[in-house]
Amino acid sequence: MPRHVISTPDAPTSPLYSQGVRAGSTIIVSGMVGVDPATGAMAGETIQDQVGQAIRNCRAVIEAGGGSFDDVVEVGVLLTHSSDFAGLNEEYARWFPAEPPTRYVARLGVEIPGVLVSIRMTAIVE
Repeated sequence: MPRHVISTPDAPTSPLYSQGVRAGSTIIVSGMVGVDPATGAMAGETIQDQVGQAIRNCRAVIEAGGGSFDDVVEVGVLLTHSSDFAGLNEEYARWFPAEPPTRYVARLGVEIPGVLVSIRMTAIVE
C-alpha cells in the first residue's frame, strides 16, 4: 500500500519529519506542539493555550489528508510537566466533549524550551 505524505501550511513544519502520512484509509499525524503556524511562535504560555493550538494543528493535517476531526480514533499526548494533567483535561474536553477517541498520556522525554505538550493523532477515513 503506497503512502502519501501530507503537507499543509496550516500546521508547523520541519525538514526532519512529515506532518502526516496517509496509507490507505489511515492518517497518522506527527506530534504537534502548540506553535501557531501563522506566527511561528508558541500560542501561549499555559497548558490550555498550547493544547488548543496543538489540537488545531493536528486537525489541519487530518483535513489536508482528506479526513475530518470525526475520523480521529486515537490521540497520544506527551506532557513536559505531569502537573499539567488537569489543565490538559480541561482543554481536551472542549475538543472531545462526547464519545472521545482512545487516548494515552505520558511524559515528554526531552525538554524543549517553552513547549508544554506534544499531541499526535490517528484517523481512519472511510
